Amino acid sequence: MPAAVSPDGTACPQKAIEQTVAVPFYASTEWQAAFALPSPRLTDLPHLTKSQLREHSPEGFLPNGLDLKTLLARDLIEEESTSGTSGASVRVVFGKTWWAEQERRALVRNPFLAELFGTSPSLRRAVLTTPGCSGVSCYNRWLNLEQRTLGGSLFVNQSRIPFTLGEEKLAGMAKEVADWAPTFLDVDPVHGAWFALHCERHGLQFPSLRFILTSYEYTSVVHRAIMERVFGVPVINLYGSSETGHLLVEHHDVMLVSPETAILENTAAEGIGELLVTTLTNPYLPLLRYEIGDFVERTPDGYRVHGRKRDALRGAEGRILTTRMIDQAFNGIGGIAHYQLRQKADGSAHLFLLPEAKGDSLTSAQAKLTTELSRLLGITVTAGSVSLIAPEDSGKFRLTVREAA
Repeated sequence: MPAAVSPDGTACPQKAIEQTVAVPFYASTEWQAAFALPSPRLTDLPHLTKSQLREHSPEGFLPNGLDLKTLLARDLIEEESTSGTSGASVRVVFGKTWWAEQERRALVRNPFLAELFGTSPSLRRAVLTTPGCSGVSCYNRWLNLEQRTLGGSLFVNQSRIPFTLGEEKLAGMAKEVADWAPTFLDVDPVHGAWFALHCERHGLQFPSLRFILTSYEYTSVVHRAIMERVFGVPVINLYGSSETGHLLVEHHDVMLVSPETAILENTAAEGIGELLVTTLTNPYLPLLRYEIGDFVERTPDGYRVHGRKRDALRGAEGRILTTRMIDQAFNGIGGIAHYQLRQKADGSAHLFLLPEAKGDSLTSAQAKLTTELSRLLGITVTAGSVSLIAPEDSGKFRLTVREAA
């Protein structure tokens, strides 16, 4: 099926709009009125919300004449459900090779990765992230090494909460990684940092390792610092979603756009706004101006990702404080393996700190962070050292949480 990309590999907004001609969802009065404008531009169109996608996907986004059961029976597509971290889970569909193609398009925007991937169609990876119950990882039952190997990928972790893993289990994971000899680790930053701390305690290194790729959720400066310190290789963030594919890759503290994958917009003319995504390469789920649920900021070369909209906190005067803005306060503060700052409906906030070393009260870190975070929020922030920070039901770990009234 055709994609909304011109032969030279550049994005084509008009082709993106044309992909929706036979798609039931876009037959609504609101969308048809926008399409009827003379030479409609993307900015003339409505936004597509996550709740609308959840309600109508996937059947409402399949072009007329395509049947989901037939496509699945012919092994032309895959169907998955999103983690649901920013709302209820959404069903998504895409072509069999689409996910890997989107990832590679994004990764090679980074010059260092382009050079590595340029010599090989794929690189061996070890994956450490929150396991779902797919064919290669599951936290409800044990899968052997062969069951967790898919092509050049070894899915190492089978636990939702890394902090509860014993030393024996972590040692077994480290041996699997060493035997696999990956070129890179593909990690959820929380799982990756906790694994790195185990390797540091036991002096473990992986000579084959060239870089660490973080995705799945926001990468804190805390997690990045641990992995860089322990493994001594670049930590590179990859950003995207199950609905849209991979959109941005990090290079020198900027997230570079993958222009063949999607057209990105910031709802704010300047500063921090919401990210809108128009997909270009998935005709089974064409999305126009999709509200992906994250705050971003434009830079001269690309974007900075600020984290989930739902996770933004509120200052004393109503000012929005994104996850990224809060996370910058942790720069240069050692001894912390993970954290979560929770803000109550009345504006008060408490910081939970999980130490690298068991039993560490993190007294100095608490003093520095409560002072800085109190200044940012305009209220008094309290803090304490804890032995466990639990993930959401989705398995994701939220750094900042604003509780409902």
